[in-house]
Amino acid sequence: MNRKSFLNLSARAGLFLGLTPTLLAGNNRENLQEVDAVNALLGSNKAQGNMVNFADKPIDKVRVGMIGMGNRGSVLIQMFEYLIKHNHAEIVALSDLKEDKVTKNNDYLKTIQPEGADLYFGDEKAWKKMAKRDDIDILIIATPWNFHTEMCVYGMENNKHVACEQPLALTLDDCWKLIEVAERTKKHCMYMENCCFNGEELWILNMINEGVFGDINHAEGAYIHDLRKHMLDANYYENQWRIKHHETNNGNFYTGHGLGPVSAYMDIGRGDNYDHLVSMSSREQSLSEAAKTENYKTQKFACGDMNTSLIKTKKGKTIMLQFDTHTGRPYSRLNTVTGTKAVHEGYPSRLYVGHEELQWGHSWLKDEEYKDYRERYDHPLWKKLRTQIDANAVGHGGMDFVMIYRMMRCLNQGLPLDINLYDSVMWSAITPLSEMSVANNSASTKIPDFTGGTWETPRKNEILRDIM
Repeated sequence: MNRKSFLNLSARAGLFLGLTPTLLAGNNRENLQEVDAVNALLGSNKAQGNMVNFADKPIDKVRVGMIGMGNRGSVLIQMFEYLIKHNHAEIVALSDLKEDKVTKNNDYLKTIQPEGADLYFGDEKAWKKMAKRDDIDILIIATPWNFHTEMCVYGMENNKHVACEQPLALTLDDCWKLIEVAERTKKHCMYMENCCFNGEELWILNMINEGVFGDINHAEGAYIHDLRKHMLDANYYENQWRIKHHETNNGNFYTGHGLGPVSAYMDIGRGDNYDHLVSMSSREQSLSEAAKTENYKTQKFACGDMNTSLIKTKKGKTIMLQFDTHTGRPYSRLNTVTGTKAVHEGYPSRLYVGHEELQWGHSWLKDEEYKDYRERYDHPLWKKLRTQIDANAVGHGGMDFVMIYRMMRCLNQGLPLDINLYDSVMWSAITPLSEMSVANNSASTKIPDFTGGTWETPRKNEILRDIM
């Protein structure tokens, strides 16, 4: 393709996404100078939508292979104790670059599964050998972000379901690739968003389902978590991989904690969909100051201290999504949801329920009233699994356990997963789209329909089903 043809195609992509030709010629994750990336932005790889309500045949005992046995993998493996003891799952193989990491986790595994697992390590492609095995049903991926798309695609191409830590993709091109492969191979591809399974979020979702909130028109989610100490530590992240994203890119890199639960509240993909976004980042200061204090080799970062993205849905609802891992603020996911009848704000959790008649003033529910709503509308899943949840509090207060439990039990029973392919891709796509908007002076940026139009059919969120 000659330069003139490319520029014409780029201009069309710009019209689709609300971007300028200057940005399209720029240097970011999308590498928009490549024709295939421009095609991806135009949505040339259309979704078929055939993975909505997809269910594979039941698997009596799910055989699991885990890739990445660092910080996250070491927690996730502990969530399997109950499932292994009740013959719902077994861990067949573990893989990591470092021998000591797989050995350490296998030593733990032997305390709940005496035969342990086969180990793959020492070679950057060792995980591929594991993925080719014919005695694994699902791969759980907890590696640095850059490897997620490749590992998901390779797993599905080798007849495996995949469940991956966020984000599943860092570019729109990779988002479309995940859709194409999953729809063709008919394999689950799940974004492991644990916050969708947390007690507070499920309580709110249950209240929304029961009509307490009325109609939802606005929500706010975030990942506000001071990670400077973690990112600058020489050993916490292997080869300090996480901070490198902050050196070169500017946007929201970690969307799921805030966006996953909020999307469930708003029936995204189940009667509504994202339409467009605007994103802006503040100046960067806090991370660079910390880097100087710690004598880190890089002391200039592209990512602003705070990124704020605003998303408008097809039905006119709004979402505010924030990302800040630079500043010394108390942890928060905001978890704000505003309905016509009630409002919730998180951190700390507080609830307002309106009255039929108009009021001069408004106040949050008192402790006893709040407690009454919490007990009355607690999600049935948390009620039924309370003992197991308490026993697995190391997994972010129990939500990691609920996530793994639901995934395995859906596979056992041959049911659709709670988080499907299209959820997974939509939440991941906000990262490159936010970066594009930031780079283009916070221009309004169109969000492609990754669902193949299936979002227009209303249905209840799958996590409201009773699965045991």
